[in-house]
Amino acid sequence: MEKDSEQKSDAQRPGGEEASFSQRAGRRRRTIQSFEAQMRTKRTTVERVADWLTEQFGTMRFMVINVVWFTAWIIINLGAIPGVAPFDPYPFNLLTTVVSLEAIFLSIFVLITQNRQSQIDDLRQEVDLQVNLVAEEEITKIMNLLSHLHKHFNINQERKDPELERMLKPLDPKEIEERLREQLDIKR
Repeated sequence: MEKDSEQKSDAQRPGGEEASFSQRAGRRRRTIQSFEAQMRTKRTTVERVADWLTEQFGTMRFMVINVVWFTAWIIINLGAIPGVAPFDPYPFNLLTTVVSLEAIFLSIFVLITQNRQSQIDDLRQEVDLQVNLVAEEEITKIMNLLSHLHKHFNINQERKDPELERMLKPLDPKEIEERLREQLDIKR
């Protein structure tokens, strides 16, 4: 009963008017897009910092800053600038340590952001699967109704259609999952 009212509210606007296909599609797009917005509001402080840093590190500006910084470091420590004493002479052990630490922290921040994005993607995939299963049920129901109408109005079917017979049967998601697992095992 509750599902019927949800379906009616999606198809009808206030006052009982039918909502257009584009209006319903727009509502669905906003719902799907809102997953990311909801996840963004639920981020922890660490995730917010990681996202911000990842956004900053993924820019040309950050690359230019690194190139200038490391070039200056090397030039200073090669003693190429008179009056400036090298503080990390060749083979630049301190520079190697700094670069290694930078790489470690960059990797961590990127992984935090990717993990959160992966959660959003998993949620979207689950919603997509659920919508597809509902659509399959509805299509099978419509095909069955059409088949019954076909029989009711005595429209002659010259021969049996095995493809139609197969399509009239409900989809078994577990069977499909098993077939996919078998195929994946064979490929390994």
